[in-house]
Amino acid sequence: MYRKKLEVRLLLEAVYSLSGFDFRKYNQQSILRRIEHRMRINNFSSISQLTESIIYDKELLKVLLNDFSINVTEMFRDPSFFRAFREEIVPKLKQLDKIRVWHAGCATGEEVYSMAILLQEEGLLDRTMMYATDMNEDVLEKAQLGAFPLHKMQAYTKNYILAGGRESFSQYYKTDDSFASFHPYLSENIMFAQHNLATDKSFQEFDIIICRNVLIYFTPDLQHEVHHLFYDSLAINGYLGLGDKETLQFTPLVSKYRTINATERIYQKRL
Repeated sequence: MYRKKLEVRLLLEAVYSLSGFDFRKYNQQSILRRIEHRMRINNFSSISQLTESIIYDKELLKVLLNDFSINVTEMFRDPSFFRAFREEIVPKLKQLDKIRVWHAGCATGEEVYSMAILLQEEGLLDRTMMYATDMNEDVLEKAQLGAFPLHKMQAYTKNYILAGGRESFSQYYKTDDSFASFHPYLSENIMFAQHNLATDKSFQEFDIIICRNVLIYFTPDLQHEVHHLFYDSLAINGYLGLGDKETLQFTPLVSKYRTINATERIYQKRL
């Protein structure tokens, strides 16, 4: 077991040295599953063999970085979160002249477009600037396209309805044989950019930060670092939305937020 841990550590050191992406504080079990998955596909007999290969093979390094990236998402994921946001946060946002939103770890963008639709229905999209970031440039390119597999639209429509959607979901996109492409007006105020939560700093002050089901892949130390990043990036009275398995409860910053909705993990910065 010690040897395997050492091999993983050396691999992550190599990844950091070669790419600048730091996975050394990611949850080790999650990282190990991804490493073993890549080893099976490429028929590597050891982690050390994989490490040696990425040193000389830039394409394999890129593939491994994609393996490590967290890309699990869907439109209106956990619909009750979006319903709570609509009912409890939107009335407060209507008092603001401009709204700045950061979707951290946006993956392929489904939740970003979900929020754009919600804000459009609430008459807030025109005064909102949304920043959608991820460490993975490949998934950001997909997010910018705003085109998602057509076969997923039935499930996404159900989520939209459960999230309190007020229109016909199909009015927001056009289709071809394979994809549903969302109308360009939804992304006019969305800026997609690369940002690594493990290493990069704050770049703006936000009224809303949404980072759902990303922190669970980090070690407690890295979670605390990212929570400080979010706190420093939020305006006073700004809102933080986390995933259903994430919480502020065990962080040093818990006293600096008020809980808006404990079930849906929505918090407000108060200091």
